[in-house]
Amino acid sequence: MEIQTIDASLLSKMFLSGAKNLESKKEWINELNVFPVPDGDTGTNMTMTIMSAANAVMELQNPDMKTLSKAISSGSLRGARGNSGVILSQLFRGFTKVISSHDEVDIPLLNEAFEKAVQTAYKAVMQPKEGTILTVARAAADKAAEMATKTDNIVEFAEAVIAEAEDTLARTPDMLPVLKQAGVVDSGGQGLVQVLKGAYDALIGKEVDYTTEAVEAPKAKPAISKYAVEFVIESEKPLASYQIKELKAKLEKLASGKVSDLTITETNSDEVVFSSEKEDVKEEAPKFTEPAKEMGFVSIATGDGLTSIFTELGCDYMIPGGQTMNPSTDDILSAVEKVNAKTVFVLPNNKNIILAANQAAAICEDKKIIVIPTKTIPQGITALISFAADASVEDNQAAMTEEISNVKTGQVTYAVRDTVIDDKEIRKDDWMGMGDSGLLSVNADISTAFLEMIDEMVSDDSAVVSIYWGEGSNQDDAQALGDKVLEKYPDLEVEISEGGQAVYAYIVSVE
Repeated sequence: MEIQTIDASLLSKMFLSGAKNLESKKEWINELNVFPVPDGDTGTNMTMTIMSAANAVMELQNPDMKTLSKAISSGSLRGARGNSGVILSQLFRGFTKVISSHDEVDIPLLNEAFEKAVQTAYKAVMQPKEGTILTVARAAADKAAEMATKTDNIVEFAEAVIAEAEDTLARTPDMLPVLKQAGVVDSGGQGLVQVLKGAYDALIGKEVDYTTEAVEAPKAKPAISKYAVEFVIESEKPLASYQIKELKAKLEKLASGKVSDLTITETNSDEVVFSSEKEDVKEEAPKFTEPAKEMGFVSIATGDGLTSIFTELGCDYMIPGGQTMNPSTDDILSAVEKVNAKTVFVLPNNKNIILAANQAAAICEDKKIIVIPTKTIPQGITALISFAADASVEDNQAAMTEEISNVKTGQVTYAVRDTVIDDKEIRKDDWMGMGDSGLLSVNADISTAFLEMIDEMVSDDSAVVSIYWGEGSNQDDAQALGDKVLEKYPDLEVEISEGGQAVYAYIVSVE
C-alpha cells in the first residue's frame, strides 16, 4: 500500500483513531506506575488531554488543515492534565504549527512537523529526563528524519517511525533505573506509542469506531444502558461549589459509571435547599463590583480539612484535586478567572500539576499568573503562611519560593503490588512512607512505617512536625502517633490536623 500525501479529512480520522486507541489502553497505562501506590493516573491524564482535542475535532464540519490544526492544538493545550498530558499537548502544538498552513502533508512536511513537535515539548520541561515520553518522541523524530531521505511512501515511513518508538520504549528501563527496578516501561512513552499506532490504523484504512467514553460521534450513537440510583446526603451546612465537585469525584470512584448529575438536599432547617452540579452547565465568569486587589491565590487540594486550612490562610479559590485528580490547564484558568486580583499566585501542591499550571500562566491574557512550584500540600501551606500582603509581587514570589525549599514532606500510603524500590522489598498491602526524594520506610504495620519515616525526616534543625490525617486514619490514631513522636523527640512541636485527603493516610511536614 502506498500513500504519498495526507489531507485534512484523513488526518482528522488518524487523530481520532489515535485518541481512541489511547483511551482503550488507559487503565493498562495507569498500571505502569513506578511506585506501587494507588494513584496511577498517566493513562487517564493523557486520555483526558487528547479527548479534549478530540471533542473539538468532532465538532468540525469538513475542516481544512488550518481549522483542524487549531482544534487539535487549542483543545489539547486547554485540556492538558498531568505532566504527561502537558507534554502530549506540546507535541501536538509543535506538530500542528508546521502543517497548519498547508492543504496536504507529505513526508518532508511530516519530518519537519515531528522535529518541531519534539523541540516544542522539550522547551516546556525545565529539566527533561531521559527514559520518558520525551525520549520516545525524540527517537520517533530522529527516525522520521532518516526515513525522509529513503522513501516517499507515508505508510512505509509510519511503520518505521512506530517501530523505532516501540524499540525506544522497550529500552526506557535501561535509561531510568527506577523503571527497571519496578519492572515497567515509561507510562507516558507507552501512551504516545498507542497514539501513533492508532493513527496508523486509520492511515491504512482500518475500520475504527471513533466513539469513546469521552467522545460521542454525532451520528449512529450506540445504545447505552443507563441506571438511576438515588440516595440521601444529609448536609449539616450549605456546600460550596468546590465541595460539590469534590463529592462528585469521590462518588464516581465508587460508581460503575459516570455521575452525570448530583443533587444535594440540605435538611438542617425548615427549608429544603437543592444545589446541583451538572456537566453541561458552565459556570459563568463572575462580575466583580469591587476594584481588583493586587494579589490573590488559587490552590489545589482534596479533602475538607485541607480545603479549610487553605481557605483560612487566605486562599481565594480552591480547585479540588491532587493525586488521581489532576486539574486541567482550563480548570486552572477558570479558577483564576474567579479571583478578583491583578496577579494570582497558583499553588499546584503536586509535582504532576506544575506543568499544567505553567501552561495556564502562558495562556492567560487578562491577569498575571505566577506559579509557585509547590510539589506537596505542606509546601503549599508554607507558601501561604509566608505571604505578606504589604510586600510586592516580586518579593512575595521570592519569599514563598525560598520558604517551600525548607519543607520536608512525608506521605504514608499502602502498596497495591509486590515490588522492590530503592532496594526495599515491598509486599502488597504493606504501608510505605514516601519522602521528597523516594521511599523512606516500608512495614506491614502503619504505625511502624509512619515512625520510621519520621526518623528519616527529623534532623537537628527540625522544630515543628505537622501531621494531617486522611483516608485510612482517624483523629485518635493520629494523636497516638503524635504522642509517640513527642516521646522520642521532646524538643519538637507536634501539630495534628484533619486533612481528609484520599490515597494517603497521613501527610507530614517537618520544618
